[in-house]
Amino acid sequence: MGKVIAIANQKGGVGKTTTAINLAASLAVLEKKVLIIDADPQANTTSGLNFPPEDGQHRTLYEVMIGQIDITDALLQTEVPNLHMVPSHINLVGAEIEMLDTENRESVLRERIAPIRDGYDYIIIDCSPSLGLITINCLGAADSVIIPVQPEFFALEGLGKLLQTIRLVQNGVNRSLTIEGFVVTMFDGRTKVHTQVVGELKEHFKDMVFKTIIQRNIRLSEAPSHGKPIILYDVNSNGNWNYLNLAKEVLEKNE
Repeated sequence: MGKVIAIANQKGGVGKTTTAINLAASLAVLEKKVLIIDADPQANTTSGLNFPPEDGQHRTLYEVMIGQIDITDALLQTEVPNLHMVPSHINLVGAEIEMLDTENRESVLRERIAPIRDGYDYIIIDCSPSLGLITINCLGAADSVIIPVQPEFFALEGLGKLLQTIRLVQNGVNRSLTIEGFVVTMFDGRTKVHTQVVGELKEHFKDMVFKTIIQRNIRLSEAPSHGKPIILYDVNSNGNWNYLNLAKEVLEKNE
């Protein structure tokens, strides 16, 4: 059965989507069969893998969540071998309202994923920055959570709300949910604050912080506008090696 990992942080701009795309692509390059699910109505993961959401040509997570189609009908093959995706669309915003009367509405995504879990080694879910019903569904469907953390002054304070939500999910919807780890993103070693925040994060969360740090990298930030993960856009960039190393850490934790 494939492991389901949610990439979550209610704070925007922390490298959540960049991490989802490039971790999934790196795992696929390391010969794992991977599915990435875009559960963010902004659909940045969808466009970042070269499926423009505005063209309306693809079935999306919205139709899956409201029960119009099976998840197999929304699967797309990306440019990366071994990497499939379920795209998103702005319509996903409306799914929260349409699901209000649904029985066990916090567990819908887990039920939708169940038939295909055995077909993948890893299922990566890019969560919305909000902590609404769709994100609760993502956490309810996941085995673990990876939390990207930008090393800024209020980073640790901002984690409180997310950790509280994770605890609520653990106490109700998904008792087996664990934290896979915290990954530092957008790190600039020349910045004293960045070094201090990383130190505080490691002091507070110990071994739960991944050893791999994702450095600030121009090529990494350019790649989504070309619809490619960094491994296809610039294989020799630091960003590519950072995410390959992160993928190897994830594999070491789970094998």
